[in-house]
Amino acid sequence: MANTNEAGTNGDSWKTRTLLVGAALGAVVGLGAAYLLLQRAERENKQLSMSAGEGVKLGVLVFGLLRQVAQLGE
Repeated sequence: MANTNEAGTNGDSWKTRTLLVGAALGAVVGLGAAYLLLQRAERENKQLSMSAGEGVKLGVLVFGLLRQVAQLGE
């Protein structure tokens, strides 16, 4: 019985590592995107603002990226 639990734990470790790496990469990319937005706002001496159209464009772009990532395994 102990071997089954150990095998199950070892078998799930790659899933945990994948989730942690994905979360870390997502945080780094999100931080980088926020930094770039702040730099643009400072360069233009404006307060950061985003129009509804820019928000929709960003949402469609992120959705497309996630769709491409989902298709990597195929």
